[in-house]
Amino acid sequence: MTFRLLPALAALLFAASAHSHSFDVGSLHIDHPYARPTVAQQPSGAAFLSIENRGKTADKLVRASAPVAKEVQIHSMKMEGDVMRMRELDALEVNPAATVTLQPGGYHIMLIGLKQPLKTGDKFPLMLTFEKAGQVEVTVVVEERSKGAPAPAMQHKH
Repeated sequence: MTFRLLPALAALLFAASAHSHSFDVGSLHIDHPYARPTVAQQPSGAAFLSIENRGKTADKLVRASAPVAKEVQIHSMKMEGDVMRMRELDALEVNPAATVTLQPGGYHIMLIGLKQPLKTGDKFPLMLTFEKAGQVEVTVVVEERSKGAPAPAMQHKH
């Protein structure tokens, strides 16, 4: 009976690892870079991830680039009255012992001028440049939002 459970357990572990991927640069830990699929003729998309600063000094995400888009920008999004405003940021600060989450409805990496639609299951490289930690290339996985899962709210911890 134990041998029958092993394939199921292995499949479960593989599925969990396929959805969770992380990268490190200096004292920064980047977790689960992902993007949502886009439709044909959609000119832009967005990438999301979390950045945990495990160090004792603040750092800043100052630039991002990806071969899937003509231009990549760091953005914030927030409600101002009844209007959702999106703004390009010069940098995104990551304080020590804090995590900044880039997610729908909040901070995100805008992919402008997509060269082709982003399809579920696709992967693409995203180069992140930090003021102190330097550069790191992460792999972004294009994935659907879980059915029934609400879009997360904006979050930024200090």
